[in-house]
Amino acid sequence: MIRMESVTKRYPDGTTAVDHLSMEIPDGAITVLVGPSGCGKTTTLRMINRMVELSEGRILLDGADIREQPVNALRRSMGYVIQNAGLFPHRTIVDNIATVPRMLGWDRNRARTRATELMERVGLDASLASRYPYQLSGGQQQRVGVARALAADPPVLLMDEPFSAVDPVVRKGLQAELLRIQGELGKTIVFVTHDIDEAIRIGDMIAVMRTGGELVQFAPPDELLSAPADDFIEDFLGTDRGIRRLSFFSSAGLELTTAPVVAVDSTAQQIAERTALGPRYLLVTDTDGKPLGWAEPKDLTAGGGSVPRERLLSYGRPFEIARQSLRDALDCAVLSPTGWVVAVAADGRVQGVVSQESIADAIRGAHAERAAQAAERDARASR
Repeated sequence: MIRMESVTKRYPDGTTAVDHLSMEIPDGAITVLVGPSGCGKTTTLRMINRMVELSEGRILLDGADIREQPVNALRRSMGYVIQNAGLFPHRTIVDNIATVPRMLGWDRNRARTRATELMERVGLDASLASRYPYQLSGGQQQRVGVARALAADPPVLLMDEPFSAVDPVVRKGLQAELLRIQGELGKTIVFVTHDIDEAIRIGDMIAVMRTGGELVQFAPPDELLSAPADDFIEDFLGTDRGIRRLSFFSSAGLELTTAPVVAVDSTAQQIAERTALGPRYLLVTDTDGKPLGWAEPKDLTAGGGSVPRERLLSYGRPFEIARQSLRDALDCAVLSPTGWVVAVAADGRVQGVVSQESIADAIRGAHAERAAQAAERDARASR
C-alpha cells in the first residue's frame, strides 16, 4: 500500500503545487488522480518515485518511508509510463522493453526473452521486435511503453496521462488493454488523467483534485457519481453524470422478448402470428439467427417473408446482455430507429429485443436497489 500523510510540495517562489495531501492507495487496484490543469496530479505522481522531492509530510510504501530508500533503487522498483511513451529512438522495440532488466543486471538473452513475452501480453506482434519507435504508430508506441514499465515485474506502476496523445478510438483500445492486463497481473497502479470519463472507466478509486493541490474527494467511481462532495465535483463531472453512473448497473435483469423477431425464411403464417402480437416493426434475422434489420410486417407479407436489404431499417448497435451495462443498453436504444434494442450473444446471434420502457424500468429498479443498500449500510453503521 502507498500511504500519503500530509504530503506538501512548495516551490521556492512560494507556489504550492500539492497541499497537505493524505490518502491511502490500495494494493492491486487502479487509483486515478484527476482534475483540471495545474491541480498537482503529475507532481503527486512524481513524488511517489522521488522525481520530485516533497517539502513536508511522508509517503510510505508498504510501511517504509520512501526517503529512506536509495532513489535509484526506488525508481527501478516502479514502472513508469508517460505520454508519447518516451522510448529511446536509437534502440529497437525489444531493446527498449528490455531496458530496466538490463539495468538490473539481467543477461541480454534473458532480458530479450522477457521483452518478447511482454510484447505478446500488451498485444504487439512479434514481428515488430526489430523495428524502431519511429516505425510504429502512436498506439503501438504506447503499448511498448507499458511493456517496458512491466519488464522487471514491478509491484507499482505509475502512469502519467499515457493515452492522451492518441486518437479516441486508439485510446479506448488502450484503456481496454490496460484493464485486461490489470485483470491478469493485479498491479498497484497510480494513473494521472484530466479526462473524467477515462478515470471512471478504468479507476477502482478516483482522487479528484483542484487547483492548489487540494484533494476534494477520494472515492470509488460509482460513489463519486452518485454523491459528489461539493459543487466543484458536481461541475467537474458534468451534466451527464447520471448517464455515466449507469455504467455500473448490469443489464442482466433486462426483460427480453422474441415476439418481434422473425427469420428471413419465415412463412407467411409465421409472419402473421408475429404481426398479431402488435409490433409495428419486425426484426429480420438471417438463417444463422444474426440480425439483418427491421421491416414493417406488411412489407414482409408482401415479399413472402423477404425484404430487399436496402429497404430494411438499420437495427442500430446491438449489445450483449449481462456483459454490457444499462448505459450501453440505453445508448443502443437512443440510436435505434425503432426504439427497440437488439440483444445478442457473444457470437452475434439474436437473443431477443428490449423496449425503451423496459430499460427505464430497469434503471428505476437499479436506483431503488442501490438506495436500499445504502440505507442498510447506514443502519449498520449507526448500531
